[in-house]
Amino acid sequence: MVGDGHRPAGKPLRDAQDEAGVPPGFWTGRGLAALGLAVGDVVTERQAELLLGEGRHPNSDRIECELLQEGKSPAAARRATVLGRPIEHNKSPKTEKAKERTPWLAMDLTFRAPSTVHIAWALLDDVIRSVLELCQDLARDKALAWLEETAAEIRWASGGKHRKPVKDGLIIAVFRHYESRAGKPLLHDHAVISIRARRPDGKGTWGNWSADSMLEHIVVADTLFTLYFMEEVSDRLGWAWEPREVTPGRRPVLEIAGIDQRLIGWQSTRRQQIADALPIFIADYEEAHGHAPGERAAKALERQAADRTRPPKRKVARSLPELREGWRKSAIRAFGACTVYRLAERARAVAAAVWARVRPVVDVVLAAVDITAVVYVMCGAFKRHHLLAEARRHLAYALRGRPHQPGLDEQIVQAVVDDYTRPVGRGLKMTADLRALYPSDIEDQAVLRPLTRRRAAPQYERARLAAGALAARVRAARRAERQGSRPRPYAVTVPAASRPHPRPFRTGGKDGRLQEPETGVVTVEQTRQTLEAAAAKVAATIQDSRRAREAAHGPLPQPAPASPPHAQQPGIQHTPGLSPGVT
Repeated sequence: MVGDGHRPAGKPLRDAQDEAGVPPGFWTGRGLAALGLAVGDVVTERQAELLLGEGRHPNSDRIECELLQEGKSPAAARRATVLGRPIEHNKSPKTEKAKERTPWLAMDLTFRAPSTVHIAWALLDDVIRSVLELCQDLARDKALAWLEETAAEIRWASGGKHRKPVKDGLIIAVFRHYESRAGKPLLHDHAVISIRARRPDGKGTWGNWSADSMLEHIVVADTLFTLYFMEEVSDRLGWAWEPREVTPGRRPVLEIAGIDQRLIGWQSTRRQQIADALPIFIADYEEAHGHAPGERAAKALERQAADRTRPPKRKVARSLPELREGWRKSAIRAFGACTVYRLAERARAVAAAVWARVRPVVDVVLAAVDITAVVYVMCGAFKRHHLLAEARRHLAYALRGRPHQPGLDEQIVQAVVDDYTRPVGRGLKMTADLRALYPSDIEDQAVLRPLTRRRAAPQYERARLAAGALAARVRAARRAERQGSRPRPYAVTVPAASRPHPRPFRTGGKDGRLQEPETGVVTVEQTRQTLEAAAAKVAATIQDSRRAREAAHGPLPQPAPASPPHAQQPGIQHTPGLSPGVT
């Protein structure tokens, strides 16, 4: 609540926040109406202590006073302010496994953008700073609203066997911080979600929402936050995004195109600290186990290195203008004034080149194949929320900040579920349907299957190889369809919303899948490819006929005319995904 600063005992919260240079927290969420609070109200110290520390109404003091004046006993007045089960229940010796049950009353979600956003926010003028903060607010609120509507479930009865969606919404306290523990720019928001929610029984009783359902959807909310943040920044500032590989073999991160990469090292000093300490942990692991750590063990060692090298909290409070002035001077000393003051100009210039190179088109079928391959290689068995997170990563990479059609992510996921997956085991888990993904002939299987089983390669690299090979097969099947003049069952190319008023989707087909006619550029390109493929097919037929005649009757007296060159086979296209920003 006071940032990374220390709060002296007895100092009021608001004074401590002013000294720490952080704004006061505020309430948000649809569940506030049940408590008599409004979105945007300041989070007071007493309200946070009551709701987030004791599970009671944030205005319990006033309610207790009114009930005591009406003649209620102190115990009854206190019980009336408790939302759901009192936390004292967990400490009772009569409670089953009381010593193992520790009550928790809130969950902290941290919303942060990629590194280049913090650089632009810290070094550029106040107008751009305000725009980036607005983009952060809009993307955060949309992600939290999605969690309220989709992931939040209220549970009750023994073992939480009864579950329903949270009807009245969540109660959330948001606190904004400006810097990291290392003193570098790090614009991020802490959304502290109270576990209390009202049950949909019509009686006004309170309970706890399901923690496992919320935890399952955190990564999905993270990808949605990143997708919306990219779109807001591109729409308001005209910047585009490009992938940056942070760790070889792992997911790349989408950053603002045109930001000097040296500034990322200046801003992300913690990464270098972790990298310097990691060899020590790896050496200890090899000495203890006799072999190098695998991929999962390596990630655990990175977390240990991060914990051991975590610096203490800052003790000297500085306001945001003081912080920005210090960051700007530091960057100018390291890289020069030209690098710092031309950041926005260079980002706009590079954005034009990125958008000229990347078409704002999302192919639903290719996206479905890509997502299935990546999630299958990364997870094996998976659920729908895994597919949804990967679909949003795919949209972020494909569109590079352009807006996407609402519901397009769900449409892609539904295509995956319908066409490329099969149920596995009990529950809601599924896995890839290899009969639908792989061709029936043995030759292609020999090419594709090793791509998913190259254990020496990093897991995400194997996923990208498999996705590229399957996408090439889909393109080859489409060429065969066009050569045979067979009608396609539905249009798969869905232009993104690049106009002020996008054309509405049309539904059709037995499965009700969304359709939209292809653009003129796509039609011309398909016509050209069809003609080239037809010429290649005729040439191949002539070549096969000539070889058959020579085998049966010997070579002809005069050589046959040279056949046209074969059409170039499709290659593997690399489509990286996106890493999370919510922890």
